[in-house]
Amino acid sequence: MGSAPRTADARDRGPTLLPPRRLLAAYRSEWLSADLLAGVTLAAYAIPVSLAYAGLAGLPPQVGVYGYLLGGLGYALLGSSRHLAVGPTSAISLMVGGTIAQMVDGDTVRWAQIATLAGFVVAFLCAIGWLLRLSTLTSFISETNLLGFKAGAGLSIASTQLAAFFGVPGGGDHFFTRLTAVGSQLGDLHVLTTAIGFAAVFALVAGEKLYPGRPIALFVVVTSILLVSLGGLGEAGVALVGAVPSGLPSLGLPELRAREVDGVLPLAFACVLLAYIEGVSAARAFAAKHDYPIDVRQELLALGGANLLAALGGGYPVAGGLSQTAVNEKAGAKTPLALVFASGTLALCLLFLTGFVQSLPRVVLAAIVLVAVKGLFDFKAMARLRQISRLDFNVAMIAFAGVLLLGILKGVLLAAIASILLLLRRAAYPHVALLGRVPGTPRFSDLERHPENERLDGVLVVRVEASILYFNVESVLATILEDVNGASGLRLVVLDLSTSPYVDVAGAAMVSRLEAELRKRDVTLRLAEVHSTTRDLLRAEGLDSRVGGIDRRTTVSDAVERFRSQSAPQGA
Repeated sequence: MGSAPRTADARDRGPTLLPPRRLLAAYRSEWLSADLLAGVTLAAYAIPVSLAYAGLAGLPPQVGVYGYLLGGLGYALLGSSRHLAVGPTSAISLMVGGTIAQMVDGDTVRWAQIATLAGFVVAFLCAIGWLLRLSTLTSFISETNLLGFKAGAGLSIASTQLAAFFGVPGGGDHFFTRLTAVGSQLGDLHVLTTAIGFAAVFALVAGEKLYPGRPIALFVVVTSILLVSLGGLGEAGVALVGAVPSGLPSLGLPELRAREVDGVLPLAFACVLLAYIEGVSAARAFAAKHDYPIDVRQELLALGGANLLAALGGGYPVAGGLSQTAVNEKAGAKTPLALVFASGTLALCLLFLTGFVQSLPRVVLAAIVLVAVKGLFDFKAMARLRQISRLDFNVAMIAFAGVLLLGILKGVLLAAIASILLLLRRAAYPHVALLGRVPGTPRFSDLERHPENERLDGVLVVRVEASILYFNVESVLATILEDVNGASGLRLVVLDLSTSPYVDVAGAAMVSRLEAELRKRDVTLRLAEVHSTTRDLLRAEGLDSRVGGIDRRTTVSDAVERFRSQSAPQGA
């Protein structure tokens, strides 16, 4: 309990394309009732949420249910997590809706076709990523960027619900235009609609605190439908969901091809990036809690399988989400069989209960979305990030602003670019530490962190805390020479390479340039803690004789003592 999740590999009884097969082989009869209860509970959570998220995507409400029904089955077949629940998510729904809106000019039929095509392309990209073992590429999206992205996505999603919440027409394609449109229409807000919205928000928030893990949203939905039926709220001007077609989704291939739709590939790529990161993060969190392994590569294939089935049923891209996974786990799920039971429950609802949904006020769906997206804001983490790293905080703010100004799709791509640029910047400007001797020992450490360390007269010890590569050599050389210029009476510079695991040809040339520059100033260069491949490269550069030898055993203390003994006056 509480340990880091183990990663599945060949030692876990060998890889398999169907991880749940192993789990089912050891299935216990007492798990069945727990999985059944969890599945029904998850379905109760999924119905109102999927109806709301389908609206975010600009699609009919039943399409959201199709995503949970079929996406869950696809993941249950291929996934390595026992608890991850798959379906439409708020961020992906808004990204799909906002992007397609700019591609179809109001054509609802083509809108649905492109959304389904995006699901197929997501499945294809996941399969390619699995074959090429590209699961590690998502590491380029840092938690820093996700903090900013999620906060921006939360505000952007919330802005899409304000018009329904206040009963006004709304308008606008981006965050600020939506706010402006709703703000200008507040004088015409529908009082009864707004009152229902606030009541629904209060009930949802209070229910989450008082009854965690229970399907509070379903209770709110049922209550609001009963009030509409008994009180005639539809005649009072409260907008309702309307008729929802009954029956199961029909399976079929896409009516469009990817080459026929400009922009579907970037949309699908962004969906893969966001869905995989969100899904793996949720899966890892609960795997750590229950101490079982997660196969991150297999998760990419499982995401592809979930999206393939959802798209075959006319759905749009789906993902594993933290909120629905928490519902599944808290309800007692033991295995992915809970997802199968959830899908069965949703199928029964589609067959027999869709007529009940038509009296659901749209403002209640808006309230569900508004309460759901509050989980995207982590103010404590943002405040802590601002305290410990202004650079990372600024990058998070770039992702935050990118989502609000450019939209979800461009925002997630901007977050990816910002992560890579941050990585490159750190690599291009590595920290070069000045070292001092730890009092009473032969060891050396960073003077900036440990000002009590001893400075040696006439000696400068520097340590490059990164690999020395072609794109950072100028920065490293300039920093070392700046330290050299600031030292008085300097006779020896020791370059500690213990934290430089790799030095390329340009790095070796930089060390040679440093030695030549120091020699002009009558200062000696010595090297310490040099790694094996770096020793070979530096020797090939002809540095062995110029730096007093390059030996794998030489420490900083050894280099200093040898220089002092060699330069001491004879007979001293």
